[in-house]
Amino acid sequence: MTTEPHSPQIELWLKLIRAEGIGPTLFKRLLDYFGGVERIFTASVFELTKIEGIGNKTAESIAQTRDAFDADSELALADKLGVWVIHLQDERYPPALKAIYDPPPVLYIKGTLTRADNLAMAIVGCRRCSHYGTEQANRFSHLLAAAGFTIVSGMARGIDTAAHRGALATKGRTIAVQGCGLSNIFPPENEKLSAQIAENGAVISELPLSYEPLAENFPGRNRIIAGLSMGVLVVEATYRSGALISAHAAMDNNREVMAVPGRIDSPCSLGCHKLLKQGARLIDGIDEIMDALGYVGDGLKTHASAAATEAEQNAQGTLFDTTRLNLTDAEEAILARLNSEPVHVEELIEQTQLTAAKIHSGVISLQLKGLVRQLPGNMIMKRHQNS
Repeated sequence: MTTEPHSPQIELWLKLIRAEGIGPTLFKRLLDYFGGVERIFTASVFELTKIEGIGNKTAESIAQTRDAFDADSELALADKLGVWVIHLQDERYPPALKAIYDPPPVLYIKGTLTRADNLAMAIVGCRRCSHYGTEQANRFSHLLAAAGFTIVSGMARGIDTAAHRGALATKGRTIAVQGCGLSNIFPPENEKLSAQIAENGAVISELPLSYEPLAENFPGRNRIIAGLSMGVLVVEATYRSGALISAHAAMDNNREVMAVPGRIDSPCSLGCHKLLKQGARLIDGIDEIMDALGYVGDGLKTHASAAATEAEQNAQGTLFDTTRLNLTDAEEAILARLNSEPVHVEELIEQTQLTAAKIHSGVISLQLKGLVRQLPGNMIMKRHQNS
């Protein structure tokens, strides 16, 4: 994996973001007023306090931070971790992210950023998602990545993880935005996934390398997810899910907001339905996403058409060529009543009018053929090709 050089004068940027009271919004005001970080550090307290939001305490902190913080140690650790660091005035900084009203002054990056990432779509959702949610996140990610989109998400458990894996399954690019420094991996069980993402995209953060994954960090992380993307697709979300922060950040920055509808009795659908009531676009296929983005580039049309066809096939459960598998009548009857939502064995017996013995033997045979999954509690669901 190639590591690119750090931005020029990055040491000064790393010092300034440590100044007390300086967040992304104030940092941008300082840059707009003074033009560069070096000029900010040479400004007097009187000059600094001319900036809205900066009082004497913050102005004095800026002067003290230049000498107090050891940026060289931070950069040495970055080099050790294979991380490169860029600032807002670097031409490699993602243009879509730069356009939001509070862009991160500094980005830590493990992996690569390319011009292809300008065509990016965020797929987000809740951590405790349903099987349906996981399947849909994986499906949409797989199809969008195949159509040329970079998939952006937060590498959290649940929907985010499924979104990254869907992109990787089709050898597409994906970007994970962490709510902690890159010397940490959160959640820890995604260590292998993090490495795969860095090899096929990037893992990024605005936070210093050693920062822990604290709850207060994640709203800021979510605005970056939205900022990197042309639109945000919320697959499943509870009423207070953090995924809604990404959606609202997208709204605030004139990005498209989309949501996948779900069951009205599922807590995982409440957030999506809330967004739909607020004007988010209802998505049940890739065609709606293309319409929402208004993307008509010639290079994408063929891919999008093929992806839309695959999405339709997936929705109908025909991704597998079952004609070559010599299914029995019982197996075909069982398969016809399964989709991405788990179904209880008793319900299959009732719907198919088959005996319990035929259902059980049919399910075992379909499992061996890779067509269904058996879940705890005698629940059965269809297995899609990339799951």
